[in-house]
Amino acid sequence: MSINNVTINAPATESAHGPAPRRYVRKTQMRIVLHQLSKNKGAMVGLFIILAIVLVAIFADVLFDYDRDVVGIHISQKLLRPSWAHPFGTDDLGRDIFIRVLYGSRYSVSVGVVATIIGLGIGVVLGAIAGYYCGLAEDIIMRFNDILSAVPSILMGIVIVSAMGATTFNLMLAIGITSVPQFVRITRASVLTVRNQEYIEALHAAGISEARIIAFHVLPNCLSPIIVQATLRIASAIIAASSLSFLGLGVPAPAPEWGSMLSLGRQYVRTASYLTIFPGLAILVTVLAFNLLGDGLRDAIDPKLKK
Repeated sequence: MSINNVTINAPATESAHGPAPRRYVRKTQMRIVLHQLSKNKGAMVGLFIILAIVLVAIFADVLFDYDRDVVGIHISQKLLRPSWAHPFGTDDLGRDIFIRVLYGSRYSVSVGVVATIIGLGIGVVLGAIAGYYCGLAEDIIMRFNDILSAVPSILMGIVIVSAMGATTFNLMLAIGITSVPQFVRITRASVLTVRNQEYIEALHAAGISEARIIAFHVLPNCLSPIIVQATLRIASAIIAASSLSFLGLGVPAPAPEWGSMLSLGRQYVRTASYLTIFPGLAILVTVLAFNLLGDGLRDAIDPKLKK
């Protein structure tokens, strides 16, 4: 999609001295993308859900008392069914599931976002080097990338977390490393389409260093597919984090991470199914929201992909 500015004709208005001169309103690429995105109802629903989840995650400490409302034990209220007092019911320790699900958005979303940033940072650097320099550097990076891609991501995550310890940061790092291959491939493909453009040759002729060319002139013109991939990858990272937490290798208890809540509730799946239903719905809605936004961004950035 062209990155040039687009001008549209504004309607002329009549005046006392005759027709007014035709005005031109300049639309930048960002405005065009935002306009296209705003017309996508699915993307707007996803964006609204994401904003609501992010606001809850940011203000979780203001809304709830962690020691009392989130991890506090109230045996007299254990395994209460959903009611007005406890919309999602209570768990085997009397903790309100509704509050824990809301507070858990802080862990699940932050893990997904930070893990994606880690994979994005490593993958974009390696992909840019492979696509720009080609030759031996490309062969080494892409063969390493092929090896990394051949290992199932969940298995690699289990190995990394098991070796380094089950902490929140190690969980982010493990998921981030598993997402590197996708960013390497998409960045390399984008850089290959840009590196031979005439303006790149002009920059070489002007004596601009290659590092500066890559950072300030090549990568900015490759951001569109990378942004879309990052948005979709956050959804995958949230699922991966929940899967590892379900196996006991994620955010340590008693933190209310959605995957660990599913794991704790599985022994009551027949007698108190709400212990797993509501955390599962939280994962489903969040992942769906990021996927809707990612699909909307893809269509807005490249209208040729629209059906």
